[in-house]
Amino acid sequence: MTNGLNAMYTIWLREIWRFVRERERIVGMVGQPLLYLLIIGKGISATMGIRGAPAGVDYVTFMYPGIVGMSILFTSIFSAVSVIWDREFGFLKEVLVAPVPRWAVALGKALGGATVTTLQTVILLVLAPFAGIRLTVGGVVEMLALAFLLSLALTSFGLAVASRMTSMQGFQMFMNFLIMPLFFLSGAMFPLTDRVPAWMRALMHVDPLTYGVDALRHALYTGPVLEVMRAAQLVRFDLWTDIAVLAGLSLALSAIGTAAFSRAS
Repeated sequence: MTNGLNAMYTIWLREIWRFVRERERIVGMVGQPLLYLLIIGKGISATMGIRGAPAGVDYVTFMYPGIVGMSILFTSIFSAVSVIWDREFGFLKEVLVAPVPRWAVALGKALGGATVTTLQTVILLVLAPFAGIRLTVGGVVEMLALAFLLSLALTSFGLAVASRMTSMQGFQMFMNFLIMPLFFLSGAMFPLTDRVPAWMRALMHVDPLTYGVDALRHALYTGPVLEVMRAAQLVRFDLWTDIAVLAGLSLALSAIGTAAFSRAS
């Protein structure tokens, strides 16, 4: 058990140091959401906006939690690329022949990816004032906790897929095909309302990112603003419903990812 915990901590720490040393990665993490907010958000806000949005809430304000959710999705899924990278360059082979359980390596990877994604969310909080959102201490803490929970589920899912892939190109093609529907059906770009077609609304309800984005809106919008946005169907579910779904997904996908990694050759 001690060897397993030490191995998990070592893999987790390695993922953190890799993130800190890759400055280009940090720049890209901030640059992509900023471009979405400035170009897509401002463009749509200036031309169309959102029907039924309360006064003082423009499209950029509505879109900001969705952009944070997008960043969590992209970073979490592609954190699993390191599994294929480490396999190709021999590091993973050395780890797997070491006298440590494979579940510890898998959990270290998943927790490392989730921690990196949470650190990225901290950086993205700098953009909140540009979206017209006033942050509170409680909202920031709640948002980071939700980001970790969501990223743990998504990183574990990416780990399960990467464990079965033999090439980085195959993994990226498969995940690109999957990521965009997850993002666009999450309510990040447009709200989940009764005006959405029934078939699309059904897909949005089974999209795990939908509950993550909705929970982030709960953390960012407080007081009367939250109530008005809930009445306008811009916030769809109860916070505890979102948390229950995210917690269940985290547990289930962590178990699936760990099992898939343990069976990988």
